Amino acid sequence: MALFKKRTVGKPGEWYYCLEHKKVEEGPECPAKDRFGPYTSREEAQHAMDTARERNLEWENDPKWHDRTEGTPEP
Repeated sequence: MALFKKRTVGKPGEWYYCLEHKKVEEGPECPAKDRFGPYTSREEAQHAMDTARERNLEWENDPKWHDRTEGTPEP
């Protein structure tokens, strides 16, 4: 008899995008370290990589998040 039960994280109806298998999953099939989510719909999870790409571009172009380089005066 196992001392610890394997518990899943998440609920049915929550959608995830698995980075390892490059597929959408309902509920937690893969470890949390390998997935984005939860999303409220399959369609939203299908666009997880697009959403991440858009957010990365926003952050890269946000002047509040750029580190100052040496010799650059503070604003």
